[in-house]
Amino acid sequence: VQLVESGGGLVQPWGSLRLSCAAPGFTFSRYDMSWYRQAPGKERELVAQITSAGGRTNYADSVKGRFIISIDNAKNTVYLQMNSLKPEDTAVYYCNAVGTGFYYGMDFWGKGTLVTVSS
Repeated sequence: VQLVESGGGLVQPWGSLRLSCAAPGFTFSRYDMSWYRQAPGKERELVAQITSAGGRTNYADSVKGRFIISIDNAKNTVYLQMNSLKPEDTAVYYCNAVGTGFYYGMDFWGKGTLVTVSS
């Protein structure tokens, strides 16, 4: 399984970006999908998650009210809409899939996409 992130780039503070995580042939309903990020010199942290069962979402406190995670099953793509971006949001953003049920134990990562928030 290959997860491919895209949509990163340079954006000014208070701007918006939408990240995409594409996985051709992947069945998102069998996995909990998450976005993580890792800033320079810091550990990787969970940003947002959407569960396979019921689509419940969870967000890091630092992004609540600004970021939205969603899935388009028809396009086999997970999105992270990022609004009101701050310089502290600068990081490499990674897509992650963790299997549930029969697929428990499976864990896949993309290679990341860089988001830089700067004026």
